[in-house]
Amino acid sequence: MSALRQLRLIAFLEGLSFLGLLFIAMPVKYLLGQPVAVRIAGSVHGLLFLLFVSSLFRAAAEHEWPARRSLAAFGASLVPFGTFVLDRALKREQEETRG
Repeated sequence: MSALRQLRLIAFLEGLSFLGLLFIAMPVKYLLGQPVAVRIAGSVHGLLFLLFVSSLFRAAAEHEWPARRSLAAFGASLVPFGTFVLDRALKREQEETRG
């Protein structure tokens, strides 16, 4: 699997897990008093975040991205819906590298 394809896939999953954590698990914890939802969703999100960072390093190294581009991609993972916006740019770059 190419570095960009891997990054796009993991970014999508990481973005979904972030939204699940914010909009499902957190309300379940605070409105229903069930902290286990955050523990489970948080663990899944944490693992996917680490995979995202690892994939980001791989893609940045293979495509020789400047530090600014890598930091912008990392920043996208910290903002809700950010990885979905990042995906558009990654898709464009992936199509350009295919020829």
